[in-house]
This record gives sequence, structure tokens and C-alpha cells, in this order.
Amino acid sequence: MSQPTRIPAVFIGHGSPMNAIGTNDWTAAWQALGRALPRPRTILAISAHWYTRGSLVTGNALPPTIHDFGGFPAELYQVRYDAPGDPALATQLVERLQGIPVTVRDDWGLDHGTWSVLVHVFPNADIPVVQLSVDATRPAAFHYALGQQLASLRDEGVLLLGSGGVVHNLARVVWSPAAAVPDWAASFDAQVRAHVASADHQPLVDYHTFGEAARLSVPTAEHYLPLLYVLGAQQPDERADFLCGGFDLGTISMTSLVVGAGR
Repeated sequence: MSQPTRIPAVFIGHGSPMNAIGTNDWTAAWQALGRALPRPRTILAISAHWYTRGSLVTGNALPPTIHDFGGFPAELYQVRYDAPGDPALATQLVERLQGIPVTVRDDWGLDHGTWSVLVHVFPNADIPVVQLSVDATRPAAFHYALGQQLASLRDEGVLLLGSGGVVHNLARVVWSPAAAVPDWAASFDAQVRAHVASADHQPLVDYHTFGEAARLSVPTAEHYLPLLYVLGAQQPDERADFLCGGFDLGTISMTSLVVGAGR
């Protein structure tokens, strides 16, 4: 009998919510990813925009599309991503993540960290999606270790999707498509990419040791931590390939990668 297909794990720098309705090099890369990936049975999304106390998981059969932002064009608020949920997977996560209390919730759905990407990767919205929150009370090492625990789901047809940004400093954005990238942002992004390429993960867990560049690039951790879930799920026989990169509005990294596509 043939061996089951191990589903890759993916991290997407999602940038502005406007990418949901935009056409650019980043959205083209996300669309190409969807065509190249083996079809998963379920997507487990870890989005920067569900940053909670404790670990929560969506148990909705029909998770709503959440427009968790303000001040954007009306067209963006009309976007819906009506993928089904997977309550069975939510229950399974409670049982298999030993030592980590996980609570199933039905008062959340798919926030824009998830749907603004998936409208391009899987536009038909016909693959079930579950969101796992990012526990704000835990250190970076916890999130990497949780990714290691989730890795076995990839052999069961589950796509792990981390969505955030290696560099994400909204206080210093420049509202121009031609915004210059500060040296600290370019430096931190390059350091992260180098460690990802060499599968040297510990410095990425200890990202604070990168000094001032890290402090400015990750002023709050929620956008960076989803990367650690994906790297934690990387297996020794796998490499990480970059899908796209660059910066949006000067200080938002669009670095995106897939783990395990070519092993």
C-alpha cells in the first residue's frame, strides 16, 4: 500500500487586509501555492488575530467570517469565506494536546488573518477550517513546542497554516506602496530567513537576542509567533522553501514559506 501523503505546513505573511481583494505578486504566490498543495482534509489555522489568554479552538460547524478591522473600503466588508468547520478535529485537539488545557469555543470564527489568505489559496471555501488561538500568556518556546505536538496532524491530512508577519510594526508604517524599508526591518527579516533556510530554529525561538532590530520588528509577539508553530512542525527530512517576500507599507514583512513541499 502507498504511504499517506504528508501535508506541508505553511506560514504566510498576510500583510494588509486589502490583500484579500487585491491582485499583486503576493496574492499570485498564494494562488500558486493552492494549486501546488495536495488537497488537505482540514486546515488548522493559527492566526495572529486570535490572541487570547489560554489556548482556544473553534468548534463551529459553520464558522462565521469575522471582519476584525475598521476604516477599510466597503468592498472588503462584503467578503465572506463560508468554509465549514471541523468540530471533530476541535475535540481531537483537546484530547491529544496532553498537558495543555484547550477550550473549544463557538464565539469566534475565521478572522482576516485566516480568510484574507484562504480566499486566494483555496477560493472555493470547500475545505473545513479550524482556528487555534495564540496564547498570549506563554513564551515563544511554548508555541514552538506546540507546533511539534501538532506535527503528526500533517500525516492525517491536516494543513497547518500560520498567518502573521515576521516584521509587523504598525506604529511605523508609511501609507504608501513605495514606502522605504528601514534598515532594522530589513535586517531582522533577513536574519529570520537565514535561520529558516538552514533549519536553525533555536535562534528564532530566542528572537529577542537579535537586539534592537527584534524589538522594533516584533513590538508585540502575536504576528511573529505563528511562524514558530510551522517551524515546530518541520521534520528532519524536510526543507523550508520561500513563497514570497518583500514588505508592505515599509514595516510589514510579507515573507511566506512552505515546509515539506519538496522534503
